[in-house]
Amino acid sequence: MNEQRILANDVGKHLNSRICLEGWVHRIRDFGKIQFVLLRDRSGVVQLVYNDSSQTFAQESVIRVWGTVVSNERSPSGIEIHVDNTEILGVSYEPVPVNPAQSAESYSLELLLDQRISSLRHPMVRSIFELESVIIDAFGSFLRSNGFTEIKTSKLIGTGTEGGTGLFSVSYFDEVVYLAQSPQFYKQAMVASGLERVFEIGPAYRAEKHETSRHLNEYISLDVEMAFIQDEHDLMDLETQLLQHIISTVAERCAPALDMWNVTVPDSEALSKIPRCTYAEAKKLLKKRTKKVVFDIDPEAERELCLWAQEEHNVPAVFVYEFPIRKRPFYTYPKEKYSRSFDLLYGGVEITTGGQRIHDTTMLKESISVNGLSESSLRDYVKIFSYGCPPHGGFAIGLERLAQKILRLKNVKEASAFPRDRKRTRP
Repeated sequence: MNEQRILANDVGKHLNSRICLEGWVHRIRDFGKIQFVLLRDRSGVVQLVYNDSSQTFAQESVIRVWGTVVSNERSPSGIEIHVDNTEILGVSYEPVPVNPAQSAESYSLELLLDQRISSLRHPMVRSIFELESVIIDAFGSFLRSNGFTEIKTSKLIGTGTEGGTGLFSVSYFDEVVYLAQSPQFYKQAMVASGLERVFEIGPAYRAEKHETSRHLNEYISLDVEMAFIQDEHDLMDLETQLLQHIISTVAERCAPALDMWNVTVPDSEALSKIPRCTYAEAKKLLKKRTKKVVFDIDPEAERELCLWAQEEHNVPAVFVYEFPIRKRPFYTYPKEKYSRSFDLLYGGVEITTGGQRIHDTTMLKESISVNGLSESSLRDYVKIFSYGCPPHGGFAIGLERLAQKILRLKNVKEASAFPRDRKRTRP
């Protein structure tokens, strides 16, 4: 019995041949003289047929089977395996709280998260993370092909990158340090070192007491930093091309997941035409559409702007730039009372914040002072620019938010394998 293992989705290539399969018992239907078992592996589900009911394994047990591939129009995939031998590799001792053979939509979000070890087995739930893996791969491959170097930076920092708010403190020997909100300073240091173009894929932490469908306290940040830019439009150009590559790769490689969630993605041509409007223009547009006075671009405004982009430009995304300088971090390059910064809104939510950074030491020190920050606590950061640094900027994409919008999930927590929020620290 040394046949090579065949995946469920490849069984059709071996009609009338004896093969070996390994996977999880997805569903069991016992009709006395005959037993039908659906076997699930990473590629899909296939039907097994037993000519008796002597099998003793339970649902979700892990088994290895040998049998002959037979055509049968009545089986779910048009083929089935008539089993002649079974080996139990892993016993399931108790019923699973979230049944992978039932609709995931029949379970509440709280149950899916509370029973995460079980719910991750569900093909629909698992498809979210298969899609995120493709996003990560496409993100990295595009940037590498455009001269970017992948970096990994520390997540333990001595001071905050956003002025010290929203930080998780950590006991570090005899002192207190913090979990990094972003790799911002380190990205800039690596750009200034001469690498010029860098990216990082890693966790970020925000100690913000949110309880919304769009916030996580721990998430995966897809960070980019690039030297020798003219202004923020160079960064928006780059992200447009990057998003085109990511979405087209998802369309090509994640068709089963998109079908499972009954969603489609914009085509590459539509994404190449993502509209851009200034913060002031966006407020005027919102006032015209809603007939309301608009004080800021809040979540409701983000949704409205994306609806406008879909209606007018056939793409559910819009860049908003030239935010007031007071609304941006101290390191953002100023443009009179505005800033050379931007947000990318996609599907009604902000998935990216970015912009040009201050690279002149004198200007940076002035900004630190104006923002009421301590230069001494930021001395390592200031040092980056003391030795000469090119004009540069960057942005960060929230992985879970992007996946949420692609699959149209109701809550971003669904897009985190083990979400962390105000009350959830396990499993």
